Amino acid sequence: MEPSPSSDSNVSAPNPIIFCGAGPGDPDLITVKGQQALAAADLVVYAGSLVPEALLKWTRPGCRHLSSAGLHLDEMVASMADAHTDGKKVVRLHTGDPSLYGAIFEQMAKLSERGIPYTVIPGVTAAFAAAAALGIEYTLPEISQTLILTRMAGRTPVPEAETLAALAAHQATMAIYLSISMIDEMARTLGDAYGTEAVCAVVYRASQPDQKILWTPIGRLAETVREAGIKRTALVMVGRVLDVSLETLKHHSKLYDRHFAHGYRDAEKRQ
Repeated sequence: MEPSPSSDSNVSAPNPIIFCGAGPGDPDLITVKGQQALAAADLVVYAGSLVPEALLKWTRPGCRHLSSAGLHLDEMVASMADAHTDGKKVVRLHTGDPSLYGAIFEQMAKLSERGIPYTVIPGVTAAFAAAAALGIEYTLPEISQTLILTRMAGRTPVPEAETLAALAAHQATMAIYLSISMIDEMARTLGDAYGTEAVCAVVYRASQPDQKILWTPIGRLAETVREAGIKRTALVMVGRVLDVSLETLKHHSKLYDRHFAHGYRDAEKRQ
């Protein structure tokens, strides 16, 4: 039985299970809607290996907190289903945005098999917290208009057409998740596509108190990561936008160009 989209999952039914994006780690970067869901919850099943417990400060006294780190799929779903059957309000709290590497679709399928309604609250993914920390724009006019969010093949494979080498060949802006343990292979692949002198950035635990930011040419990427002792929960960004500084910005958007007209503004005549 295929899971129904959340818009069709009878969210008006009493207490649908809520899949909620926790954001990148800073408790204040959860959405207002997500915070409200946590404040009303009787049970929060959170991704304990990634979601900081600081996010649980938004829950009320008496709310039960259950880490999913040691649970398999059936155990996790059973815990949520049992609470739902008892009339409890359940929030499944995922790191970042639940639609990205969140494994929520299989949970939805299991809930649909049981006839349990659910809905989804989006969250801020680490790539956007990292961009904020770096002070960059992923899509600069005439530099890059495409952002690729991807991961390398590890224990979880990727389709052949979506290998890092295949995607890097586009030379678009790229944010690479869940791959820092394969940093040597990543550096070689990125070096082949972007050049070893191209700048890349590594953001460890974006938005969190122990956040680290590393800027390095791709040729020193692996060495830089090892020297910093980073082994997990880090994002790697690469692309020509990282070579553009506030001082070297040459191309501007048409949106705010005084000589460009659109539906809300007339163009000024050139002198």
